[in-house]
Amino acid sequence: MNAATPLSQDRLPIALADVEAAAAAIAGSVIRTPCLKSETLSQLTGAQVWLKFENLQFTAAYKERGALNRLLSLTAEERARGVIAASAGNHAQGLAYHARRLGIPATIVMPRFTPIVKVQQTESHDANVVLFGEKYDDASAHALELAAKKGLVYVHPFDDAKVMAGQGTVGLEMLADVPELDTLVVPIGGGGLISGISTVAKAHAKATGRDISVIGVQAELYPSMYAAMKGQSAVCDGDTLAEGIAVRQPGRLTQEVVRALVDDIVLVGERDLERAVSLLLSIEKTVVEGAGAAGLAALLAHPRRFKGAKVGLVLCGGNIDTRLLANVLLRDLARSGRLARLRIRLKDRPGQLFEVARIFDQQQVNILEVYHQRVFTNLPAKGLITDIECETRDRDHLDRLVEALRAAGYETRLVEAD
Repeated sequence: MNAATPLSQDRLPIALADVEAAAAAIAGSVIRTPCLKSETLSQLTGAQVWLKFENLQFTAAYKERGALNRLLSLTAEERARGVIAASAGNHAQGLAYHARRLGIPATIVMPRFTPIVKVQQTESHDANVVLFGEKYDDASAHALELAAKKGLVYVHPFDDAKVMAGQGTVGLEMLADVPELDTLVVPIGGGGLISGISTVAKAHAKATGRDISVIGVQAELYPSMYAAMKGQSAVCDGDTLAEGIAVRQPGRLTQEVVRALVDDIVLVGERDLERAVSLLLSIEKTVVEGAGAAGLAALLAHPRRFKGAKVGLVLCGGNIDTRLLANVLLRDLARSGRLARLRIRLKDRPGQLFEVARIFDQQQVNILEVYHQRVFTNLPAKGLITDIECETRDRDHLDRLVEALRAAGYETRLVEAD
């Protein structure tokens, strides 16, 4: 699975000319998002990192590029019948938004547990939203049934040549803005985005005589394309932060392109995804969903692989539930030691809590919450456990606090975040 695979690009489902035609078709109707270098992330990862801010699209995701290109290819009769799609959110919003612009009725089937922000935003574009099934594959099967029953045109979120070509316009813009990029790291769900981008990248490499590596990224819980390329069976299940790329079965057309043009696929865990989302918000001040942070997660999880490379990352979406985002940020603070819960054993006598609080004051640690526990404990009747949530500067600051408490005779342990 690399660019050297002896398969002519002319025989693949799409070619550079298709992506260029898509770029001309959708020009002016989607945002030409910036591709900017991040000095801080470059220092952090050891690579030279450029970010393609597709989370700045009107629907906060790149998906509207492919959806619009497919809609523009419909005949007048097909437009009148209307379109239907299955999506975990971003394809839904992109299709619904541009369908409304073009006066095309749209029905979207979404998994029942799609983040509420994506459901609400899709409905805001006047689409008929149907919630069905647990995962994308369930919703897709139901959408196909409705398409056949009602005579609607099914618009596949990734396994469609027009959609793939539209997504490839992301790569055209990246290489036009930063031609020196030598590595593109692209999230993979069904494979539409990486199919379009790899088509552009390999054509660009051939024209310039410069090698460009295309590396795909999948969540460890949903390694469907990774397994398909290695001839393995994959168990795809679980609650991943990157629900936008949680696809059990990649596309047939996209597999052809990935097999021929993509150099490798790496997997990332949930902790790396969470850290990437947090870093992008804290460093770049940009909100990115789990799938959109997968590229940065790959750099965090595999630093040696990308060290020194000129890497382009696609922040492919920014639709994340605010409550989930808050949880991710708080968990990251806890793991870094900036937010902590200490469990301290006290003696049941006056002044104990005061003495503990005095140590926090001496160490300049901010106390957020105090929990006293007298009843639900296996300590003796006069035993007492106090949990104190606190805010510190960093892990070293937290360690100094714990050392001070223990030096004062208090049995203290850290209640670790998962």
